[in-house]
Amino acid sequence: MTTGGDFQQRNWTEGSVFHNLLSLSWPMLVSRSLIVLRPIVDTIVVGRLGAASLAGVGVGAMVVMVAQSMMWGLVLGLRAMVARLVGAGDKEGANHAAQQGYVISIVLAIILAAIGSLLARKMLLLLGVETDVAALATPYIRILFVAAVFMIVRHTNEAIMEASGDTRTPMKIAALSTLLHVIFCPSLAYGWWFFPRLEISGAAWAGVIAQGVAASLGLWVLLTGRSRLQLNFRNFKLDLNMIWRIVKIGIPASTTTTQRALADLILMRFVVGFGTLAVAGQTLLSKMVNNLIHMPIMAWGMGAGVLAGQNMGAGRPDRAQRTAWLGVALCSVLTLLVSIIIWFWAEDITRIFTPEAEVIAIAAAFLRIEIVSLLVIGLAIVLSQCLNGVGDTLPVMLVNLVTMWGMVVPLAYFLPQAGNLGVYGVRWAMVAGVVCRSIFYSVYFLSGRWKRKKI
Repeated sequence: MTTGGDFQQRNWTEGSVFHNLLSLSWPMLVSRSLIVLRPIVDTIVVGRLGAASLAGVGVGAMVVMVAQSMMWGLVLGLRAMVARLVGAGDKEGANHAAQQGYVISIVLAIILAAIGSLLARKMLLLLGVETDVAALATPYIRILFVAAVFMIVRHTNEAIMEASGDTRTPMKIAALSTLLHVIFCPSLAYGWWFFPRLEISGAAWAGVIAQGVAASLGLWVLLTGRSRLQLNFRNFKLDLNMIWRIVKIGIPASTTTTQRALADLILMRFVVGFGTLAVAGQTLLSKMVNNLIHMPIMAWGMGAGVLAGQNMGAGRPDRAQRTAWLGVALCSVLTLLVSIIIWFWAEDITRIFTPEAEVIAIAAAFLRIEIVSLLVIGLAIVLSQCLNGVGDTLPVMLVNLVTMWGMVVPLAYFLPQAGNLGVYGVRWAMVAGVVCRSIFYSVYFLSGRWKRKKI
C-alpha cells in the first residue's frame, strides 16, 4: 500500500498508467463527491420550503454560475501550466506560475463580485421569472457573489495542489468544508439552535462560511510546504508574460465554461415558460445529474488531465493518450450502472429531494431522458479534460460553441413547439448536444493534433 510520503514524492510520469490514474483520481473523486453534497444539501433543505424557494435557488445558482465560469476557465489555464512545469521538473517555474495565477484570480473575482451584487435583480427580471421567485433569489445571488472571492481562492489552491500531483490534501480540505456546510445550511435556513431563520439566504451564508474556511486552509497548506509544491512569495514580481501565457490557455477554457453557463441560463429561460413546477423539476435534475453524476466523472477526467499534462511536460505523449482512454473506459462503466439505476428507480431518487408529486413526475421523466447522454458522457468529459490538461483548450471551446449555439439552443426553442414535446423538448435538445460533443472530441483526440501543442 502506498504511504502518504510515497504519494507526495511519486513521479507520476513513470510506472503503470492504470495504477497512476487510479491513485491520483480517487482522492479527486472523493473531493468532488464531497463538494457536490453542498448543493444537494441546499436542494433538500430548500425543497422543504416550497416550489418557489426551490425554483429561486435553481435560477439564482445558474446566474452565479455564468459569472463564476469565467474564473474556472482561467484556473484551468493555471492548472495546465503548473502540470506541464512539474512534469518537466521545474518546480521553481511552477511556483512562479502559481503566484501569477493568484493575481489573475483575485482581481477577476473582485470585479465579478461587485458587478453581480449590483445587477442581481436585473438579471433575474431578464429571465422572466415570477415575482415571488425573483424576490427569494435576489438576496441568495448577492450572498453567493460575496462568496465568489473565497471560492476562486479555493479553486486556485486546489488547481495548484492537484496539478502538482497532490490530490489527497484537497480531499481532506473538502471533507472539512463540506461538514461545515452540512451543519450550517439547515441551521441557518430553519433557525435551529440559536441561529436566525434565514431560509434560502441561510443556505447561501453556509456556502460563504464553508468556502472561507477551505480557502484559508488551502493557502496555509501551500505556504507551509505541506503539499508537493510549496508556495512562496519571497521573490514575487508581476510577470505580464507569464500572466499572458496562463490567460492565453485560459481564455478558450473560460469562453467554453462561460458560454455553456450562459446557454444553460437561456435554456432555463425556455423552461421558465412552462411554469414554476417545470423550473423546480429542472432544478432537481441539474442538482442530481450535474452533482451526483457529472462531478464524479469530471474528477476522473481531471485526474486524467493532470497526468496527461505532466506526461506532456516530460515529453511522453503516448502515456498521456493511454491515460485518456483508460479514463473514458472507467467512466463509461460507471455511467452504465447509473443509467440502469435511473431507469428503474427515477421516482424514488427524486422523492429524496422533494415531497411534491408534480415535481417528482417531471424530474423523473427528465432523468430517464438523460440516460441517452449518460451512455456517452464519459467521452465528452474525459477527453475534453485531457485536452484542457495539456493546454489544448481551443478545440474544446470551438466544439462547445458549435454544438451549444448551433444545435442545442435552436432545438430547445423549436422542439417544444414543432415537436409537440413541451418542456421535454428542451431536455432532448440538451441530450443531442452531449452526443455530438462526444463524437467531435473522439475524432479530434484520435487525430493526435493535441500532441504537438506548445504552451
